[in-house]
Amino acid sequence: MKLNKVMCVLATAGLMAAGACAPKTESSTSEFKYCLDEFADLEIIKYQIPDWDKLSFQQKEYIYYLSEAAKYGRDIIWAQNYKYNLPIRKAIETIIKDYKGDKTNKNWQDFMVYAKRVFFSNGIHHHYGEHKFFPDCPQSYMEELFATQGCDMNLIDIIYNPEIAPYRKYQGKGEDLIQASANHLYEGVSQKEAEAFYVAVENPNDSTPISYGLNSRLVKTADGTIQEMVYSTEGLYGNAIKKIVEMLEAAKEVAENDVQKKYISELVAYYRSGDLKMWDQYNISWVQDTESDIDFINGFIEVYGDPLGMKANWESLVNFRDNVASERTIIISNNAQWFEDNSPIDPKFRKPHVKGVSAKVINAACLAGDTYPSTAIGINLPNADWIRKDYGSKSVTIANITDAYDKAANEKPNSVLKEFAWDEAEIGRAKAFGSITDNLHTDLHECLGHGSGQLLEGTSPNALKEYSSTLEEARADLFALYYLADPKLVELGILSDKDAYKAEYDSYIRNGIFTQFSRVELGKQNTEAHMQNRKLIAEWCYEQGMEDKVIEKKIRDGKTYFVINDYAALKTLFGKLLAEMQRIKSEGDYEAGKAIVEKYAVNIDPVLHKEVIERYGSLNLKPYKGFVNPNIVPVIENNKVVDYIIEYCEDFVGQQIEYGDKYSTL
Repeated sequence: MKLNKVMCVLATAGLMAAGACAPKTESSTSEFKYCLDEFADLEIIKYQIPDWDKLSFQQKEYIYYLSEAAKYGRDIIWAQNYKYNLPIRKAIETIIKDYKGDKTNKNWQDFMVYAKRVFFSNGIHHHYGEHKFFPDCPQSYMEELFATQGCDMNLIDIIYNPEIAPYRKYQGKGEDLIQASANHLYEGVSQKEAEAFYVAVENPNDSTPISYGLNSRLVKTADGTIQEMVYSTEGLYGNAIKKIVEMLEAAKEVAENDVQKKYISELVAYYRSGDLKMWDQYNISWVQDTESDIDFINGFIEVYGDPLGMKANWESLVNFRDNVASERTIIISNNAQWFEDNSPIDPKFRKPHVKGVSAKVINAACLAGDTYPSTAIGINLPNADWIRKDYGSKSVTIANITDAYDKAANEKPNSVLKEFAWDEAEIGRAKAFGSITDNLHTDLHECLGHGSGQLLEGTSPNALKEYSSTLEEARADLFALYYLADPKLVELGILSDKDAYKAEYDSYIRNGIFTQFSRVELGKQNTEAHMQNRKLIAEWCYEQGMEDKVIEKKIRDGKTYFVINDYAALKTLFGKLLAEMQRIKSEGDYEAGKAIVEKYAVNIDPVLHKEVIERYGSLNLKPYKGFVNPNIVPVIENNKVVDYIIEYCEDFVGQQIEYGDKYSTL
């Protein structure tokens, strides 16, 4: 995915040298420090790539080119997030590299914090909350920096004016969702016009529908015509996509097998044409490859950034299998039909024949686009329901990312668990079983949750519109939560203790109803799909079980705690809500989905919100984490690459400047 003049490379004989990242090599990881930088509400973490030296030269080379393809897509996500993000980023890069003035004063330090926040969020809107954030340095100082370096002064008002582009994705009430959103997935069209456009092109009788609008910007031309600007080598973002294709073609030449070569060819054909039928063909081929050790995603995939839940942001992840850790996911996959048959949903919504469910634990080698610097810890793809039904799905849990989160937390003197857990029994459960049940929750969520259930014939996959992402994440979480407490997991040897699941139940309720809002600015609504999903589940269960005190709100020493009194009853509530979530999806019940999201997922209790921010703030911890990528460095001897080594970058800004220098295409 990347290399550059600021790249972290060893300055030793026989290696490509240069760099300003003070790199650490793989051999120095005995003293590996995970926490790299902290600023605003963010922490930057390094992740390790275990077992790199066990890979063959060909496998390393394959990963290298796939990673280069990933890095060349970087500009796309910036441009999709907001039309002025790239000019602002390039101005910031210029100032950081070339400004010769005083860099010891507070104004410069505040500018650098703003720069880091922009780099982290791939733009000027918060990566999670999606609201616009602002520099702490005075506007006059920013004007001085821009003027000194010859940057576009028109960008200053865009940066500082709170009336300009206040939200990347707007999810409030009373406004047009598209026109109130700053993202550049639409241009000049209203929500009503966009919805009408796609209703007109969708064929309700098509059993294999393409994902309409997935890879395009919908625009209104000067004459009032509404049309799609398709992403392709010859279309929108063409210069970036051409470089992605070039690196994918290089990767294909050193792929592990012919199956990989086939779906890389299909992905390239899709990128060249923009044809979504070819995208589906690629996904069908890709999802059936369950044997290869090395895998990747690369494309316009997830629709979380679109207020209508249709258009996808660009992302990539390059990875290879963790064979030992994958044993538990193989067991889960092999029993997928049992889980489907015993799901607490209406039988007509169950899949009679679960096909192609595969799951594995992986180690990430490169994060890019919408998965960088902040990334998910699990993925389930493809998203098309008909491909899931007919061909299956792939699920992954990213082991080295979850490990980095845990190791970085252990480097901190303060503990969220100690502050927010009710008693030592709760803390003891977390220490004994928290790690395994958390990973298992991810496995079940990705492997079986997303892949479970089916749409009724005639139900549009886009029926839930702007609520689809939140409802789908809630459905997958509920599936995982319900089965975590099932004796089947002990029977299968995945869990060693029948009560281990309680650690995850404690954590989920505590986080969903309370602690996760340390991430949200006081007075703001809860807008991110995954946070909405957790709040919806926790608060619905709290309300439904209130009479019996299934979950009890307790106060001690002026502090609030949420304590589970009846774990079996809570499992029953999870099952009841799962049945409703599946009904809403299977029937495409937009009004019911809207009602449950707006009642339980959006508005935060202001008293609890203030308390959690104060208590979390006292711990001096950052609520959001993201990563720098390790660098994959070619070792050159006699003008020939003889190996690829891993180096760990020590400079977040340095990596951002490196990427801007080498991988800027738009």
